[in-house]
Amino acid sequence: MSNITFRDFLQELKRHTPYNFCDYSDNSIQRRIDKILKDQNISMDELLNRAKSDGEFCEQLVDDITVNTTELFRNEETWEYLYKNVFPALKQKNKINIWHAGCSTGQEVYSNLILFNEMNLLDKVNVVASDLNNKVLKAARKGEYDLKFNAQYIDVYNDLMHKIKPKGNPFEHYFEVDRENDKIKIRDFMSAIPKFRRHDLVVEEIPFYQKFDIIFCRNVLIYFNPELQLKIVRKFFDKLYDGGVLILGTHEALHGFFKTRFVKHGMVYTKSSTFHLKLK
Repeated sequence: MSNITFRDFLQELKRHTPYNFCDYSDNSIQRRIDKILKDQNISMDELLNRAKSDGEFCEQLVDDITVNTTELFRNEETWEYLYKNVFPALKQKNKINIWHAGCSTGQEVYSNLILFNEMNLLDKVNVVASDLNNKVLKAARKGEYDLKFNAQYIDVYNDLMHKIKPKGNPFEHYFEVDRENDKIKIRDFMSAIPKFRRHDLVVEEIPFYQKFDIIFCRNVLIYFNPELQLKIVRKFFDKLYDGGVLILGTHEALHGFFKTRFVKHGMVYTKSSTFHLKLK
Protein backbone atom coordinates (compact mmCIF):
# COMPACT_ATOMS: atom_id res chain seq x y z
CA MET A 1 0.00 0.00 0.00
CA SER A 2 1.33 3.46 -0.92
CA ASN A 3 2.64 5.67 1.85
CA ILE A 4 2.19 8.88 -0.12
CA THR A 5 -0.93 10.66 -1.26
CA PHE A 6 -1.73 11.76 -4.77
CA ARG A 7 -0.87 15.37 -3.84
CA ASP A 8 2.41 14.28 -2.22
CA PHE A 9 3.32 12.48 -5.42
CA LEU A 10 2.85 15.63 -7.53
CA GLN A 11 4.87 17.75 -5.08
CA GLU A 12 7.74 15.25 -5.05
CA LEU A 13 7.64 15.01 -8.85
CA LYS A 14 7.92 18.79 -9.00
CA ARG A 15 10.91 18.76 -6.62
CA HIS A 16 12.90 16.04 -8.35
CA THR A 17 12.03 16.42 -12.05
CA PRO A 18 11.54 19.36 -14.45
CA TYR A 19 7.76 18.79 -14.45
CA ASN A 20 5.09 20.51 -12.39
CA PHE A 21 1.57 19.08 -12.49
CA CYS A 22 0.50 20.50 -9.13
CA ASP A 23 -1.92 23.00 -10.65
CA TYR A 24 -3.54 20.63 -13.09
CA SER A 25 -7.18 19.74 -12.56
CA ASP A 26 -7.34 17.09 -9.82
CA ASN A 27 -9.86 14.85 -11.57
CA SER A 28 -8.11 14.67 -14.93
CA ILE A 29 -4.58 14.08 -13.72
CA GLN A 30 -5.55 11.68 -10.92
CA ARG A 31 -7.50 9.59 -13.41
CA ARG A 32 -4.43 9.29 -15.62
CA ILE A 33 -2.08 8.47 -12.76
CA ASP A 34 -4.46 5.80 -11.50
CA LYS A 35 -4.44 4.26 -14.97
CA ILE A 36 -0.62 4.33 -15.05
CA LEU A 37 -0.45 2.60 -11.66
CA LYS A 38 -2.83 -0.08 -12.87
CA ASP A 39 -1.05 -0.57 -16.21
CA GLN A 40 2.38 -0.73 -14.59
CA ASN A 41 1.10 -2.75 -11.62
CA ILE A 42 3.13 -0.65 -9.19
CA SER A 43 2.46 1.54 -6.16
CA MET A 44 2.62 5.32 -6.03
CA ASP A 45 5.92 5.10 -4.12
CA GLU A 46 7.44 2.86 -6.78
CA LEU A 47 6.19 5.15 -9.54
CA LEU A 48 7.79 8.15 -7.88
CA ASN A 49 11.10 6.38 -7.27
CA ARG A 50 11.34 5.31 -10.91
CA ALA A 51 10.45 8.80 -12.14
CA LYS A 52 13.19 10.29 -9.94
CA SER A 53 15.90 7.80 -10.90
CA ASP A 54 15.13 6.96 -14.54
CA GLY A 55 15.01 9.87 -16.96
CA GLU A 56 13.64 7.79 -19.80
CA PHE A 57 10.86 6.43 -17.60
CA CYS A 58 10.07 9.97 -16.44
CA GLU A 59 9.66 11.12 -20.05
CA GLN A 60 7.29 8.21 -20.68
CA LEU A 61 5.37 9.14 -17.54
CA VAL A 62 4.91 12.68 -18.85
CA ASP A 63 3.77 11.24 -22.16
CA ASP A 64 1.16 9.14 -20.36
CA ILE A 65 -0.02 11.99 -18.14
CA THR A 66 -0.42 14.59 -20.86
CA VAL A 67 -3.25 14.41 -23.36
CA ASN A 68 -2.14 14.46 -26.99
CA THR A 69 -5.16 14.35 -29.25
CA THR A 70 -5.62 16.55 -32.28
CA GLU A 71 -7.10 16.34 -35.76
CA LEU A 72 -6.84 18.00 -39.15
CA PHE A 73 -9.41 20.83 -39.30
CA ARG A 74 -10.97 19.85 -36.00
CA ASN A 75 -14.26 21.74 -35.51
CA GLU A 76 -14.73 22.80 -39.12
CA GLU A 77 -16.90 25.78 -38.22
CA THR A 78 -13.97 27.40 -36.39
CA TRP A 79 -11.70 27.11 -39.44
CA GLU A 80 -14.44 28.43 -41.71
CA TYR A 81 -14.88 31.45 -39.42
CA LEU A 82 -11.13 32.09 -39.30
CA TYR A 83 -10.81 31.85 -43.08
CA LYS A 84 -13.71 34.19 -43.79
CA ASN A 85 -13.52 36.65 -40.90
CA VAL A 86 -10.04 36.70 -39.36
CA PHE A 87 -7.41 35.83 -41.96
CA PRO A 88 -8.49 38.40 -44.62
CA ALA A 89 -7.70 41.27 -42.23
CA LEU A 90 -4.11 40.02 -42.01
CA LYS A 91 -3.41 40.46 -45.73
CA GLN A 92 -2.15 43.99 -45.19
CA LYS A 93 0.58 42.86 -42.77
CA ASN A 94 4.13 42.18 -43.88
CA LYS A 95 4.50 39.35 -41.36
CA ILE A 96 1.82 37.25 -39.67
CA ASN A 97 2.95 35.78 -36.36
CA ILE A 98 1.21 32.63 -35.14
CA TRP A 99 1.78 30.50 -32.06
CA HIS A 100 0.34 27.02 -31.53
CA ALA A 101 0.66 26.37 -27.77
CA GLY A 102 0.21 22.70 -26.98
CA CYS A 103 0.54 21.72 -30.63
CA SER A 104 0.58 17.95 -30.01
CA THR A 105 1.36 16.00 -33.21
CA GLY A 106 0.94 18.98 -35.51
CA GLN A 107 -2.31 18.48 -37.42
CA GLU A 108 -3.65 21.82 -36.22
CA VAL A 109 -0.46 23.57 -37.33
CA TYR A 110 -0.72 22.13 -40.82
CA SER A 111 -4.46 22.89 -41.00
CA ASN A 112 -3.64 26.53 -40.41
CA LEU A 113 -0.85 26.61 -42.98
CA ILE A 114 -3.08 25.01 -45.60
CA LEU A 115 -5.64 27.79 -45.27
CA PHE A 116 -2.99 30.50 -45.48
CA ASN A 117 -1.65 28.87 -48.62
CA GLU A 118 -5.15 28.81 -50.07
CA MET A 119 -5.23 32.59 -49.49
CA ASN A 120 -1.78 33.10 -51.08
CA LEU A 121 -0.40 34.28 -47.73
CA LEU A 122 1.95 31.43 -46.91
CA ASP A 123 5.04 33.53 -47.56
CA LYS A 124 3.95 35.97 -44.84
CA VAL A 125 3.44 33.55 -41.98
CA ASN A 126 5.88 33.02 -39.14
CA VAL A 127 4.71 29.97 -37.18
CA VAL A 128 6.03 28.69 -33.88
CA ALA A 129 4.55 25.58 -32.28
CA SER A 130 5.31 24.30 -28.81
CA ASP A 131 4.48 21.40 -26.54
CA LEU A 132 5.67 19.92 -23.28
CA ASN A 133 6.03 16.47 -24.81
CA ASN A 134 9.15 15.70 -26.87
CA LYS A 135 7.56 12.59 -28.37
CA VAL A 136 4.66 14.45 -29.97
CA LEU A 137 6.99 17.23 -31.16
CA LYS A 138 9.04 14.65 -33.04
CA ALA A 139 5.85 13.37 -34.69
CA ALA A 140 4.77 16.92 -35.53
CA ARG A 141 8.07 17.72 -37.24
CA LYS A 142 7.73 14.55 -39.31
CA GLY A 143 4.09 15.23 -40.16
CA GLU A 144 3.32 11.60 -40.94
CA TYR A 145 0.04 9.97 -39.90
CA ASP A 146 -1.71 6.63 -40.32
CA LEU A 147 -4.08 6.78 -43.27
CA LYS A 148 -6.73 4.28 -42.15
CA PHE A 149 -6.91 5.72 -38.64
CA ASN A 150 -7.23 9.22 -40.09
CA ALA A 151 -9.15 8.42 -43.27
CA GLN A 152 -11.74 11.06 -42.41
CA TYR A 153 -9.11 13.77 -42.93
CA ILE A 154 -9.65 13.65 -46.68
CA ASP A 155 -13.43 13.98 -46.36
CA VAL A 156 -13.13 16.78 -43.79
CA TYR A 157 -10.67 18.60 -46.02
CA ASN A 158 -12.92 18.32 -49.09
CA ASP A 159 -15.99 19.42 -47.13
CA LEU A 160 -14.25 22.51 -45.74
CA MET A 161 -12.83 23.46 -49.13
CA HIS A 162 -16.34 23.23 -50.58
CA LYS A 163 -17.63 25.61 -47.89
CA ILE A 164 -14.93 28.27 -48.16
CA LYS A 165 -14.29 27.98 -51.92
CA PRO A 166 -10.59 28.92 -51.95
CA LYS A 167 -8.07 28.11 -54.70
CA GLY A 168 -9.26 24.55 -54.40
CA ASN A 169 -6.02 22.57 -54.28
CA PRO A 170 -6.69 18.85 -53.80
CA PHE A 171 -5.71 17.08 -50.58
CA GLU A 172 -2.74 15.51 -52.37
CA HIS A 173 -1.29 18.98 -52.98
CA TYR A 174 -0.49 19.10 -49.25
CA PHE A 175 -0.12 15.44 -48.29
CA GLU A 176 1.65 12.53 -49.91
CA VAL A 177 -0.84 9.67 -49.77
CA ASP A 178 0.80 6.24 -49.55
CA ARG A 179 -2.06 3.76 -49.50
CA GLU A 180 0.23 0.76 -49.78
CA ASN A 181 1.98 1.63 -46.53
CA ASP A 182 -1.10 3.19 -44.92
CA LYS A 183 0.51 6.63 -44.49
CA ILE A 184 -0.13 10.24 -45.28
CA LYS A 185 2.73 12.72 -44.94
CA ILE A 186 2.71 16.50 -45.10
CA ARG A 187 4.74 17.73 -48.04
CA ASP A 188 8.13 19.30 -47.48
CA PHE A 189 7.14 22.81 -48.57
CA MET A 190 4.69 22.81 -45.62
CA SER A 191 6.74 21.02 -42.96
CA ALA A 192 9.64 23.43 -43.53
CA ILE A 193 7.65 26.42 -42.28
CA PRO A 194 6.77 25.87 -38.59
CA LYS A 195 9.43 26.03 -35.90
CA PHE A 196 8.66 23.34 -33.33
CA ARG A 197 10.16 23.57 -29.86
CA ARG A 198 9.66 22.12 -26.42
CA HIS A 199 8.07 24.52 -23.96
CA ASP A 200 6.29 24.07 -20.64
CA LEU A 201 3.50 26.64 -20.33
CA VAL A 202 3.23 26.01 -16.61
CA VAL A 203 6.76 26.61 -15.36
CA GLU A 204 8.64 28.40 -18.15
CA GLU A 205 8.52 31.96 -19.37
CA ILE A 206 7.34 32.41 -22.94
CA PRO A 207 10.52 32.11 -25.05
CA PHE A 208 9.29 34.16 -28.02
CA TYR A 209 10.17 37.85 -28.17
CA GLN A 210 7.58 38.78 -30.79
CA LYS A 211 3.90 39.50 -30.32
CA PHE A 212 1.35 37.36 -32.11
CA ASP A 213 -1.60 37.91 -34.40
CA ILE A 214 -3.02 34.48 -33.60
CA ILE A 215 -2.52 32.10 -30.67
CA PHE A 216 -4.01 28.62 -30.73
CA CYS A 217 -4.34 26.83 -27.40
CA ARG A 218 -7.09 24.31 -27.87
CA ASN A 219 -8.02 21.70 -25.28
CA VAL A 220 -5.11 22.57 -22.99
CA LEU A 221 -6.60 24.94 -20.40
CA ILE A 222 -9.32 22.42 -19.59
CA TYR A 223 -6.71 20.29 -17.77
CA PHE A 224 -5.63 23.16 -15.48
CA ASN A 225 -7.24 24.44 -12.30
CA PRO A 226 -8.85 27.94 -12.45
CA GLU A 227 -5.84 29.73 -10.97
CA LEU A 228 -3.45 28.23 -13.50
CA GLN A 229 -5.88 28.94 -16.34
CA LEU A 230 -5.88 32.61 -15.35
CA LYS A 231 -2.08 32.68 -15.24
CA ILE A 232 -1.77 31.16 -18.73
CA VAL A 233 -4.42 33.42 -20.26
CA ARG A 234 -2.55 36.44 -18.84
CA LYS A 235 0.54 35.27 -20.73
CA PHE A 236 -1.45 34.96 -23.95
CA PHE A 237 -3.08 38.35 -23.45
CA ASP A 238 0.29 40.05 -23.03
CA LYS A 239 1.68 38.38 -26.15
CA LEU A 240 -1.24 39.22 -28.44
CA TYR A 241 -1.51 42.36 -30.52
CA ASP A 242 -4.68 44.38 -30.01
CA GLY A 243 -7.10 42.82 -32.45
CA GLY A 244 -5.22 39.52 -32.29
CA VAL A 245 -7.16 36.33 -31.71
CA LEU A 246 -6.95 33.48 -29.22
CA ILE A 247 -8.52 30.16 -30.23
CA LEU A 248 -9.59 27.82 -27.43
CA GLY A 249 -11.21 24.39 -27.31
CA THR A 250 -14.89 23.52 -27.34
CA HIS A 251 -15.20 23.14 -23.57
CA GLU A 252 -12.97 26.06 -22.63
CA ALA A 253 -13.85 29.67 -21.92
CA LEU A 254 -12.42 32.88 -20.51
CA HIS A 255 -13.45 33.98 -17.04
CA GLY A 256 -13.25 37.01 -14.79
CA PHE A 257 -11.30 40.04 -15.98
CA PHE A 258 -10.41 38.54 -19.34
CA LYS A 259 -14.05 38.16 -20.35
CA THR A 260 -14.06 41.96 -20.59
CA ARG A 261 -10.95 42.12 -22.76
CA PHE A 262 -11.93 39.76 -25.54
CA VAL A 263 -14.86 39.63 -27.93
CA LYS A 264 -16.07 36.05 -28.33
CA HIS A 265 -17.29 34.29 -31.45
CA GLY A 266 -17.58 30.57 -30.90
CA MET A 267 -14.11 29.39 -29.93
CA VAL A 268 -12.42 32.52 -31.33
CA TYR A 269 -11.63 35.35 -28.89
CA THR A 270 -10.51 38.70 -30.30
CA LYS A 271 -8.40 40.90 -28.02
CA SER A 272 -9.83 44.38 -27.66
CA SER A 273 -8.13 47.55 -26.45
CA THR A 274 -11.38 48.52 -24.72
CA PHE A 275 -13.52 46.82 -22.11
CA HIS A 276 -16.54 44.79 -23.20
CA LEU A 277 -18.82 44.32 -20.24
CA LYS A 278 -21.31 42.29 -22.21
CA LEU A 279 -20.28 39.99 -25.00
CA LYS A 280 -22.55 39.21 -27.91
